[in-house]
Amino acid sequence: MIQATEQAPAALIQADWELDYYSRPILEEDGKKRWELLICSSQLGTSEERAFRWVLNCPASSVNSQWLKSALEQALAAAADQGFAPPRKLRCWRASMRTMVQRASEQLGLELVPSRRCYALVEWLQERQATVYPQEEGYMAGPLAPPPQPIQPVPVPLPEAARGDSWSWASLPLGALREAADWETSFGGLAPLSADLSDDLMVSGLRLFSSSRSLAIAGWLAGLEPVRLEVSAQQLVLEAGLEDRWLLGQLEQDEAAAAAAAFQASREQACGVQFLAVQSSPDQQGFDGFWILRDLPDA
Repeated sequence: MIQATEQAPAALIQADWELDYYSRPILEEDGKKRWELLICSSQLGTSEERAFRWVLNCPASSVNSQWLKSALEQALAAAADQGFAPPRKLRCWRASMRTMVQRASEQLGLELVPSRRCYALVEWLQERQATVYPQEEGYMAGPLAPPPQPIQPVPVPLPEAARGDSWSWASLPLGALREAADWETSFGGLAPLSADLSDDLMVSGLRLFSSSRSLAIAGWLAGLEPVRLEVSAQQLVLEAGLEDRWLLGQLEQDEAAAAAAAFQASREQACGVQFLAVQSSPDQQGFDGFWILRDLPDA
């Protein structure tokens, strides 16, 4: 007698979430702007990767943490139906919404991470701004008043325990970055890379070295949520989190000009892609830390 065997359930997909809860350029019938919750899974950039996306409109009169908690519960149920596990981290992109999102996520046991590493979300939002919102009744066409520019804080030197022995400029072809999900890395974070970009494009980045503390430094940087590298005057700065700025080093005038030009070229040619690597030495196989960064507009 042949006995049927039970098929093991498929493993749930584990992915962080990125969230934007904010008003859109659409006027509802009551004359108030539409509010919308967007949630998507963070992407590693691999072509076969499944993505979770979820949208829910919110009446302007209901914008509060309790509505958001209920909406997050609905999103968790929808994600489970699609084979996704609850997210380990929930990244919130807008500083102005941090408190409200924090209250809602805490009630559901979700870890909120204030971060601009919401690359998949920003691309999706830009897509909706170009193709979805203009088709909606009540769309407010034309230029809107720009939000006030935040005052950038002065870069803070890295703590002594987080400083490497040395650092160097580096560059990698974008085609190599497409394979980063397969690299041996202890800490890090990747980002979606446009299929329209040539694999031959050279991407600028930075390598930090420490013979004795590279793993600890990588772990510390992971907690910062690295966002992008920039040259401010003659300072090399790492932007992280929502508004943190960390001073990595002082540059000579010619070096600062060359680095600024390289980052500008990256913005124009490679959609702002950069990278940051942490290793014990230039000869190390693999990385203690590796992040793909994107120089994207702030919230």
